[in-house]
Amino acid sequence: MPVTVPRSLDDALDVIASDPSADLLGGGTDLMVAVNAGRHRLGSVVALDRVPELRAVRVRDGHIEIGAGVTFTDLLEPGIADVLPGLAQAARTVGSPQIRNAGTIGGNLATASPAGDLAPALLVLDAVVHLRSLRGAREVPLAAFFTGYRRHAGAPDELIEAVFVPARPAGERAAFAKAGTRAAQSIAKVNVALSMVARDGRIDRLAGAAGAVADRPVRLPSLQTLVGTAPSPPALLAAATAAARSDCAPIDDVRSTAQYRRHALQRLLAALLAALLREA
Repeated sequence: MPVTVPRSLDDALDVIASDPSADLLGGGTDLMVAVNAGRHRLGSVVALDRVPELRAVRVRDGHIEIGAGVTFTDLLEPGIADVLPGLAQAARTVGSPQIRNAGTIGGNLATASPAGDLAPALLVLDAVVHLRSLRGAREVPLAAFFTGYRRHAGAPDELIEAVFVPARPAGERAAFAKAGTRAAQSIAKVNVALSMVARDGRIDRLAGAAGAVADRPVRLPSLQTLVGTAPSPPALLAAATAAARSDCAPIDDVRSTAQYRRHALQRLLAALLAALLREA
């Protein structure tokens, strides 16, 4: 099994262009699980952990660009967590410290798991995926990046270079929560993220997203009925119920039932909405 360890982004792109079927290895926290479980057979491997350009974090005029090789642990550092607290909350729930030290934001998105924890937290931030190959660079809004179950819009010769998050509106508050068998080291049965701008109990801006409730992470547009209102607790519950019924398509599988996922999403949403309103 040939393994290539490029030391620059240009070198990595050259290798991938010459062998588009190669497995791209970031932290390996998803890929090696699939290999060990017999679900994937390794061919050639391109290890990306020595590419410094993929570990960069840049903040310009309030915008933040996070390199694909930035780890979950890196996302907990003040430079990112202070600007994107909801993303830090999601990163904190991922696995054990060892997994957080190895797993990367690019790998989490490239796996395109419907239960990926970072995807909902990034969807509510209107994140954009920066893809690069020898043919050039392009940007894909995260909402369009996931195309189906474990499928995404990247081409075989492209890698995720970075994730771009636009400048955040003043007064924004964010939250993330998930339901799983355990608080850590288990795949979410449901996860949900919210971003809210509110004042004096009135919601001026709201975005919601969830994972493990469809074949890909999804936005929750039904929550938009709350924008421009000062909702009562029954109104929050009604909006959460509408989102759980209309904005997702959960399935029964070995980890949970569709009925439970809808119920868990409704309860998580209602609790997060109420908490963010109290903090506003």
